[in-house]
Amino acid sequence: MRKFLAVFLSVLLGAQICFGIQVGAEDAPEPDVENLNTEDAVSENPNPVSAGQEIEISAPSAILMEASTGTIIYEKDADTARPPASVTKIMTMLLIFDALEQGKIHLEDEVSTSEFAASMGGSQVFLEPEERQTVDTMLKCISIASANDACVAMAEYISGSEETFVQQMNERAKGLGMENTRFVNCNGLDAKGHETSARDIALMSREMITKYPQIQDYCMTWMENITHTTNKGTTEFGLTNTNKLVRQYEYATGLKTGSTGEAKFCVSATAKKNGIDLIAVIMAAEDSKSRFKDAVNLLNYGFGKCQLYEDTEPEKLKDLPVDGGVKDTVALEYKDTFTYLDTTGADLSQMTKKTELKQSVKAPVKKGAKVGTVHYFLGEKEVGNVEILTKGAVEKAGFLDYLKESFLYFIRKK
Repeated sequence: MRKFLAVFLSVLLGAQICFGIQVGAEDAPEPDVENLNTEDAVSENPNPVSAGQEIEISAPSAILMEASTGTIIYEKDADTARPPASVTKIMTMLLIFDALEQGKIHLEDEVSTSEFAASMGGSQVFLEPEERQTVDTMLKCISIASANDACVAMAEYISGSEETFVQQMNERAKGLGMENTRFVNCNGLDAKGHETSARDIALMSREMITKYPQIQDYCMTWMENITHTTNKGTTEFGLTNTNKLVRQYEYATGLKTGSTGEAKFCVSATAKKNGIDLIAVIMAAEDSKSRFKDAVNLLNYGFGKCQLYEDTEPEKLKDLPVDGGVKDTVALEYKDTFTYLDTTGADLSQMTKKTELKQSVKAPVKKGAKVGTVHYFLGEKEVGNVEILTKGAVEKAGFLDYLKESFLYFIRKK
């Protein structure tokens, strides 16, 4: 029996070396359950939790948010600061996408790995010093395989050093209203003072999936190979997604898992059903299986309770008369599309609206000036509103403008 076990372990170790199968942890002392078999995750067709049913969440901290409105549907100790492990990487990827949008970097750019980046422990893709990978490949390594080394390499590429990048992470967090967050590193390895809360994770997750929906192309990839090209030659390395919900929950859209000795097991799980996007955050679960079970229970609970009203075809707005301007009218537009999240089971087909709009405006008129409001009602209760704004600007008419107008009027009369 001992001889059989020895042979089996040797074969397993050989497979890890040859095929790049990760069995290391995000934090070295802790087993990396995220990369074990899917039997530790949820069943393929979990039983839904009905809207009227009480929900049981075993993890100490959790929150459920609807993404389009930011509505909190469920929370449990959501503001306690805890170590987030690799869920930290949501903010790291958010800054990468910010840099891409701003044109500071491009997906095809090649990023060189420093000695420091290559020295990262825990979950990694074993980048070697001076090895070059594209930004696109680095994103795959971070989002799919939770690679600590790729995080640091990208931080250095964007900001010059991890320290400067982390400062930018904290600034971005502050801008999102993440009041219980302080990042110390860009990858989530356990470090004194590196912590956030379930609510804050939901806020940065919402920013990620609403501003950069292309993240789904990365975080929903189950398996993919990358190529290491170094002085030692060229080798293939297999990436396997740490988020088992990608394959086992039919409504899953992402987003990021994390586990270390101090953080225990965390996840920010995003999912979409019938046009409703949900974010379920679990922190400090005791094991991987309960982490995913809690997340699925939250998501099913949310889908059972939520229905979304969206006024996709509002009444067309006519131009508004302008008094004393170089133009007689100004075009109008709605500030945004009205959406309303209901968790009470109301009949949304009974939604009514009332429009309040000025009869005219005096010049000068600024672009984006509020000239009216559309109020939405369910029964007698107003459930929201949308402002009506001027689409352009209109300057005040002067003496020459009036003279020109009089001349044109005279010509037309002749």
